[in-house]
Amino acid sequence: MKYSATVNSAKTANTACLVVPVFARRKLSSAADELDKASRGKIKSFLKKGDFSGKRNQLAWLYDLPYVKSTRILLVGCGDVKSVNKAVYKKLNTAAANAMIEKSVTTCTNYLGTIRNKHLGTGSVSKLTPIAFADSTYRFTSFKSKTGAKVSLRSCALAMNDKKQLGKARKALATGSAISAGMNLTRDLGNTPPNVCHPTYLAEQAIALGKEFSKMKVEVLNEAQMKKLGMHSLLSVSAGSEQPAKLICMHYNGIGAKAGKPVVLVGKGITFDTGGISIKPSPAMDEMKFDMGGAASVFGTMRALAEMGAEVNAIGVVAAAENMPDGKATRPGDVVTTMSGQTVEILNTDAEGRLVLCDALTYVKKYDPTSVIDIATLTGACIVALGHQTTGLMSNNQKLANKLLKVGKKIDDRAWQLPLGSEYDEQLKSNFADIPNIGTPGAGTIVAGCFLGRFTSEYKWAHLDIAGTAWKGGAAKGSTGRPVPLLTSYVLSQF
Repeated sequence: MKYSATVNSAKTANTACLVVPVFARRKLSSAADELDKASRGKIKSFLKKGDFSGKRNQLAWLYDLPYVKSTRILLVGCGDVKSVNKAVYKKLNTAAANAMIEKSVTTCTNYLGTIRNKHLGTGSVSKLTPIAFADSTYRFTSFKSKTGAKVSLRSCALAMNDKKQLGKARKALATGSAISAGMNLTRDLGNTPPNVCHPTYLAEQAIALGKEFSKMKVEVLNEAQMKKLGMHSLLSVSAGSEQPAKLICMHYNGIGAKAGKPVVLVGKGITFDTGGISIKPSPAMDEMKFDMGGAASVFGTMRALAEMGAEVNAIGVVAAAENMPDGKATRPGDVVTTMSGQTVEILNTDAEGRLVLCDALTYVKKYDPTSVIDIATLTGACIVALGHQTTGLMSNNQKLANKLLKVGKKIDDRAWQLPLGSEYDEQLKSNFADIPNIGTPGAGTIVAGCFLGRFTSEYKWAHLDIAGTAWKGGAAKGSTGRPVPLLTSYVLSQF
């Protein structure tokens, strides 16, 4: 998809479709009013018939209005203009894009971008439009013998009311477009079947990213190198798999390595999670290919930063392994030594994400980071707490937590902070090692965060549990691309 910003008269816009907002109680937007006057009252005449009231998410097609250049008009009901927040705006754009795809529309001029209230400004609508359109236009057909019809929609011109807004709109559109490209990479990696997307495959994708962008340098550590570093916790997870683990490090130097300390993103990359010896129940086990959602979001964020040529320094680290049961697999009761020197009693091999992350979080100290954020599909308990709408957030630094909450709200990729405290940390007691990999029942998401906190005391750190937000199940099964918008926005805010 190509995106542009324009200040076009609605009646003369040369495009296959005009997307025009109408508000509650049939109140016309400025674009709808212009079209109505140009067509001698045709829009008001249509609305008087009573089938379309402007209620949110209503859609109506009008064709061949007199004195209007575009042959198709898509009216989009927006409800009360004051109530159109960022989440609603995205849904309106997604609905419009779906409707145009169904009609095989190729190009559009989108006047939803002219909606303004306390929630929406030029920057917001310009960033959110490509993200919303990507939700509709994304297709994953790589493994289908018949791919079906391709999405015809190929360009969107976002209309502004004021020429003074164009510069800001174009810059924000470029950011939103890069974020949507990053989200699509995250979706692709998450949706790729686990017999293809294994740790070596992820390493190959990182190397390809490094070849595509000159400011991206990639380093991949193999199992022998990790063993030499003392990463026995990470390696305990891959012990039962024929697929060797990888530690993938992507360095994006947008302003030069000496110009600023990096933000470091660390992604859990369990390319398939059987649970190991503590094997999972079989229903929906296929969805455990999404257990590398944290890693996929690191890939997507690094791509977004590189694609927009962001003037930032960021490092994306992916701890990639496959968790399988065989004769060499780690057993419940085994004790391993982490890179930090702390020992871990593995009580449950299905709590493996924290085992790969703890060594990666120790490793990244070498980069002297300004902040470290780990991203992981870590606990089912997070879904119980926050559902599939909101990411769980824990941090050892409140300013960092506040910043993540703020940028997530701005880009409509929300997180919610959960507490970390000594009363939860007390659950992590072992008679046989320094720490067990699971605690006593209750507060599973928080206790997992406390476990990771044992390895992050030397820098500002936040943990994002995306178990509920990284993918959808059921008929809509697939990766969501989250939290690429949140992560990209945070990195951009730090430089």
